[in-house]
Amino acid sequence: MEKGQDNKVQGKIHLFFAVLAMFLLVVSLLLTSVQIAVYGDAKYRFYEKEYVKYNVTEPLGMELSDVMAVTDYMMEYLIGRKDKLSIETDVDGRRQDFFNEQDRIHMEDVRKLFLGGLKLRTALFFASLLLIGMLAVKKADVPRLLPVAYKTAMAVLAAAFAFLGISFYIDFTKCFTIFHEIFFTNDLWIFDETTDYMIRMLPEGFFSDMAIRIAAVFAVSLALLGGAVWLVRTAAGRRPFGGIVRLRSKNQR
Repeated sequence: MEKGQDNKVQGKIHLFFAVLAMFLLVVSLLLTSVQIAVYGDAKYRFYEKEYVKYNVTEPLGMELSDVMAVTDYMMEYLIGRKDKLSIETDVDGRRQDFFNEQDRIHMEDVRKLFLGGLKLRTALFFASLLLIGMLAVKKADVPRLLPVAYKTAMAVLAAAFAFLGISFYIDFTKCFTIFHEIFFTNDLWIFDETTDYMIRMLPEGFFSDMAIRIAAVFAVSLALLGGAVWLVRTAAGRRPFGGIVRLRSKNQR
């Protein structure tokens, strides 16, 4: 009886760590999805389409090619390949630096947040692998645990994304504001369209479309993760997301 109880407790502990590993992996996939959505197109065609869609060249008084040159420089800065956010271009009828001091201070905060997110992504990914490896060493039934952990993570994610989706649909501006208030300790993210060129280049609609793009990439990554879990379970001789398959030879009865 005691042995049976011990096995149940051990099974619950194994399940807890499997679910934790899956959540860490899912968060790392979310952060990776952000990177792919933001940098997945080497030519930044998504950005170009957005600029045309929202007609940003007119309020900027710029050619689209110049806007794309500024974008390329800004993205190089964000990923850490440029030291200073400063580029001269033809904007608003004269040759000048596209970015002002507020832009530089805010984008420095954005860069720290973005690069910090990428480091966190890597740490979470390896932590997830470490937990799964630990379960394997402890001789836990990993092929059985992973589908349960995946379904648990998907259930929680579905509820969270349903809430966020409805919230953003009802009032994107308010949610966008709350996001900035959580991740930034100052109000330098609040721009004035009459004096700040960057907010003219990146209107609110751009960020709304980017959020949808990130969600789409994340959905694909979750589907691929589900496929990987299915393969692990199938390779172990089990029904995907179901019970154990007991293989019998033709001579067995």
